[in-house]
Amino acid sequence: MALQLDHTIVPAFDKVKSAEFIARIFGLTYDGPYGHFAPVKINDKLTLDFDDLREGEAKPRSNHYAFLATDQEFDEILGRIKGEGVVYGSGPGTRTDGKINYKHQGRGFYFECENGHVWEVITHTYIASSLTN
Repeated sequence: MALQLDHTIVPAFDKVKSAEFIARIFGLTYDGPYGHFAPVKINDKLTLDFDDLREGEAKPRSNHYAFLATDQEFDEILGRIKGEGVVYGSGPGTRTDGKINYKHQGRGFYFECENGHVWEVITHTYIASSLTN
């Protein structure tokens, strides 16, 4: 078996609200809490476990989450982003320009959630192309 990421903790102001938002944007379901987490199953190998801030924490530390999507998934996710009026952009420094990028033989865009995390959706990974260049 190859090593794979099983789950990761996503700090949130409101774990349920955040889990519902990401599930809705990515076209997934949120089935309610599991223990003290609000998990969103991304696929059969990865779960995002949203968790409320710990006592004394003022805000979550911003993290970056990047997802590789098919062209159809990309179009659907971007459609939901636009439908909800979520600000998005073409790059990490241009997350509000309302554009997508066409890098690495694919398409991509970025958006933020209320917790300050940066979410990226791409149709082609840069890893394979950068290893050959």
